[in-house]
Amino acid sequence: MAITEEQVKHVAKLAKLSFADEELHEFTAQLDKIIEMVETLEEVDTTGVPFTSHVVDSINVLREDHAAPGWDRKELLRNVPESENGFIKVPAILDNGEAGA
Repeated sequence: MAITEEQVKHVAKLAKLSFADEELHEFTAQLDKIIEMVETLEEVDTTGVPFTSHVVDSINVLREDHAAPGWDRKELLRNVPESENGFIKVPAILDNGEAGA
């Protein structure tokens, strides 16, 4: 199965990426090689091989959760540049419904 430049453009658009034409051609070739490698792996006969999700038996080593007194809020907010109503105040990251940085 060969991947086309149109498919790469579509995936790039979904990921909100843009590429120059020469980059697009290069990425298409690289993705095509990756797909070829995966198709090669599909040729391996795995008949009788049990499904393995994890090779080591998983044992829960987590401790019991016990409530403990928290830190003093004033002490925690002492080094914060700006706070309001006991919370850390940070710059807005959304403007008019659009994400921004």
